[in-house]
Amino acid sequence: MILTEEQKAEIAAHTKRYNELKAAGHAPRALPAPTARDAAPIDAAAVIHRETIPSGWYWATRLNRGETLRIVNASGQSTVSMLAWNAADTTERLNHADTIKVQWAARLQKGRVLLSDMGRALLGITEDTSAAHDTLVGGSTAATNQARYGDGHVRNTRENFILAAAKLGLDRRDVHPCVSFFAPVAVDAEGKFLWGEGRRHEGDFVDLRAEMDLLIALSNCPHPLDPATSYPQASVEIVRYRAAAPSADDLCRTATAEAARAFENNALYFGRTLEGAAQ
Repeated sequence: MILTEEQKAEIAAHTKRYNELKAAGHAPRALPAPTARDAAPIDAAAVIHRETIPSGWYWATRLNRGETLRIVNASGQSTVSMLAWNAADTTERLNHADTIKVQWAARLQKGRVLLSDMGRALLGITEDTSAAHDTLVGGSTAATNQARYGDGHVRNTRENFILAAAKLGLDRRDVHPCVSFFAPVAVDAEGKFLWGEGRRHEGDFVDLRAEMDLLIALSNCPHPLDPATSYPQASVEIVRYRAAAPSADDLCRTATAEAARAFENNALYFGRTLEGAAQ
């Protein structure tokens, strides 16, 4: 991709504005290194449900506020795409664009928050071993599968999400742009998407804490940029568990001023103060 002079000027203007805000103290705080794969064990007594999603399949569930969903890349070969909706009002849904711009970064990792189109926090990333996730490209379709594997009939994320939405009582129109975990996508200086081969590992996991009652759809299909020429036959493991209540200095709530405002919006939505007392 070759950028025009106009595009280069726009990028320069955005960079200048970012640096100005950073100098004014509005940039996000430094986030920790990825979680070690042998760290953050789950107390067996806290486990609510375990599930295995076979290669090419999907899973849909309700995730209640305060519960956490751990997604485990058991083989190191999988990509898991996700959609999320407010269970009480499904017109409110995951907004990947606001998730990026509000937190000043396209990179999802421990401490980041997944935001809704109403400016509220849907999910907090409380643990993450890879920081190799995609918020830009989206999931696979029959066309991308045809282009990659020469077979458009193997299962794809778009069709999985349509099926998952129906299982949740939703419709095709409720399927919105997704985020994808274990998808090491980066962007080079010219705006070209790159695949970071070697950044996924067996046993990688990400923990997503529900900040409100949610409906969740997951799809275990290969990413459109995955360079593998054969369709992977690798399942992923899901653990739904009860998480400890967040502390006052919880990383997801304090990493950026914008994330803090999202949690303030949550508090207003629930008719409570940020500390939890009823108003």
